[in-house]
Amino acid sequence: MNMELDRRQLFQLAALSTTDAVERFQTIKGLLAGKDPVTWVFTGDSITHGALHTMGWRSYPEHFAERVRWELRRVRDIVINTGISGDRMPRLLQDAEWRVHRFQPQVVSLMMGMNDCIAGPAGRDVFHEALDKFLASLKARKSLLLLHTPNPIYSPDMEKDNRKDLPAYVEILRRFANDNAVPLVDHYQHWMETRKNRYELVYLLNDAAVHPNQYGHLEFANHLFRKLGIFDPATSRTCRLFVP
Repeated sequence: MNMELDRRQLFQLAALSTTDAVERFQTIKGLLAGKDPVTWVFTGDSITHGALHTMGWRSYPEHFAERVRWELRRVRDIVINTGISGDRMPRLLQDAEWRVHRFQPQVVSLMMGMNDCIAGPAGRDVFHEALDKFLASLKARKSLLLLHTPNPIYSPDMEKDNRKDLPAYVEILRRFANDNAVPLVDHYQHWMETRKNRYELVYLLNDAAVHPNQYGHLEFANHLFRKLGIFDPATSRTCRLFVP
């Protein structure tokens, strides 16, 4: 995996202005600052599911629940995780009524693309169209979308990896967020900037390839907390948990 090449591509692809990116989180920040309870639905694939590769530790939706429902004393908030291992956007779209809409969430957190990218260039339009339809279904029900990019992966030979098109799918997510003024938590960019080589990257991965381990999920949670303005290691035990 050519990390330096990927990093140069990353900076070329990340086109959102800092001001616009920050402003898109304001509505969700307002919900956190308000007194009314909020229903949060986290959905996605195996990464959001958080099974197996967390080794019995908490996943990032669980860290979010601890931070918000206990540490921020928003005890009437509801945090639901409907991520399913192996999932892709078209299947989520077909199952959205069961997995998302029936809970009438104020906020829907979506991380998808890790499995979708296996379809390669031929699947890019399908992925984008599914994102469009999913967002339209949320808008019709007055739910807010909180979008995430997945993490980068480790591969000794990225050109032969079945997920070699992942950077292109990450760029689809970025452009989709930009075009639709949707808040985006860009974990891919954050990891590429903070993990300077493949050895630092694998500290966050359980199978030394794709799935974040317990530390990777903490990294997800902390980056999400920063974007939402609730990262506070001085007072929060969740925010100061060890990440190698």
